[in-house]
Amino acid sequence: MKTDIEIAREATLLPIEEVAAKVGIPEEKLERYGKYIAKIPYQEINEERVKKSNLILVTAITPTKAGIGKTTVSIGLALGLSKIGKKAVLALREPSLGPCFGMKGGAAGGGYAQVLPMDKINLHFTGDFHAITSAHNMISALLDNYIYQHRDEGFSLKEVLWKRVLDVNDRTLRYIVTGLGPKTNGVTQESGFDITPASEIMAIVCLSKDEDDLRRRIENILLGITSDGKPFTVKDMGVAGAITVLLRDAINPNLVQTTENTPAFVHGGPFANIAHGCNTVIATKMAMTYGDYVITEAGFGADLGAEKFFDIKCRKSGLTPKLTIIVATTQGLKMHGGVPVTDIKQPNAEGLKEGLKNLDKHIANMQSFGQTVVVCFNRYATDIDSELDLVRQHCDELGVGFAINNAFTEGGTGAVELAELVAKTIEEKPSGELTLQYADEDPIDVKVKKVCNQIYGAKNVIFLGAAKKKLEQIKALGLEHLPVCIAKTQYSFSDDAKAYGVPTGFDFTVRDFVVNTGSEMIVAIAGEIMRMPGLPKSPQAERIDIVNGQIEGLS
Repeated sequence: MKTDIEIAREATLLPIEEVAAKVGIPEEKLERYGKYIAKIPYQEINEERVKKSNLILVTAITPTKAGIGKTTVSIGLALGLSKIGKKAVLALREPSLGPCFGMKGGAAGGGYAQVLPMDKINLHFTGDFHAITSAHNMISALLDNYIYQHRDEGFSLKEVLWKRVLDVNDRTLRYIVTGLGPKTNGVTQESGFDITPASEIMAIVCLSKDEDDLRRRIENILLGITSDGKPFTVKDMGVAGAITVLLRDAINPNLVQTTENTPAFVHGGPFANIAHGCNTVIATKMAMTYGDYVITEAGFGADLGAEKFFDIKCRKSGLTPKLTIIVATTQGLKMHGGVPVTDIKQPNAEGLKEGLKNLDKHIANMQSFGQTVVVCFNRYATDIDSELDLVRQHCDELGVGFAINNAFTEGGTGAVELAELVAKTIEEKPSGELTLQYADEDPIDVKVKKVCNQIYGAKNVIFLGAAKKKLEQIKALGLEHLPVCIAKTQYSFSDDAKAYGVPTGFDFTVRDFVVNTGSEMIVAIAGEIMRMPGLPKSPQAERIDIVNGQIEGLS
């Protein structure tokens, strides 16, 4: 089979105005970025149309090194729904340069189920990530300058909470010291870098409803604690207007198309293991304004992205999916069933059966939110019918819908079974009222415990010294009403990346909290999770190049 980038190059792209016209977006509303990309002003959102649209969430079992293909399924479903005559629109996240040049090489789907132009989407796109990086670091520079310029007046921060960001995997920047050298270089202090998808500005853009809300959230960003114990915010520096200016274009969602010319909004890109893992509220609502069926996804497994989708994004936006799809693969289930990674392509019914426990836990979790669940099996070339039948029978016994996805190799035709199941399920048994895992008035430690106990299956939650100190600070600042965003490994329900399957009776350790008053959530840092990833021994950058005028290595 051809590579992703070969398939992308051979696809026939429609001019973006024709893609927009498919769902009724007026041509005069397009802010074009070349022939095949455009931004749509957020003011085009129609809340009455949003209420009538069918939102579908795509999530997955716990990911493994074998891969799951959640984005491929999301795109494939949009293609399949279009094939059966439904007005479908996608709402996905933007890729980060860090993983593109690090572990994976791209994040725009795969095979014959991609969003295009994939090279531009995977690289600089419309500059949203750069705008967010610039806005974040502009605040850092302004804060350092404020401390420097006002130090003779007795101003100081006993605790600086704002770091810097970069959309590159660079482990050497996790902890740094700034202001070294002569006094004119500023005040010497410890700092560090997170990756841009972990930036609070990223979360703010993804959760804001309009420009006024964006500015309000920027003003509320907590930068540090003064020497007399008071919170110091962006509003105190008087620069929220300048930061909003930097983000004025970035707040508008990006319209592109799939390999079969289905409209897709690709906007925002927080990771689900260190942030809330969902595309922007604005892009989702824009897609729902113009589509009868809107497919969106939440990052990594359902314990991370889907939980945060419900408990953070839906809580704040009022959105409720009509259906949740859980993506699984034979290889992923076998790894969770204890089969060595070297053997997961070989038939192993017993290992597959053991791995179904991971799927079952995710199904139960999604049902606890009040969601109707469908299982989508993302088929690989090495899969055998007997194992697929085993999983189908298992889902039938649970009373859960099941469909096989072949969109990677067949495009929309390979997703018709899934599309028909989704449309029928929404018509006959849509999800009811959303049930969240905790109440706004619960204390932060209780919110963390409820997620860890109910979703992860932890027996105990341990808060280390730094975390306990932050809990006291959060209470003193009157911020306990905010939702929690747990940053943990994506490879396990626990905080141990090597604990596959469904670990039970484990202790879950929270070592710190990050207070995000702009995005209005409290981030709990668990286990060994890093907010700035590192590069692997052989990064994908070694394979990315321009050959005969064509980009190679993005996949």
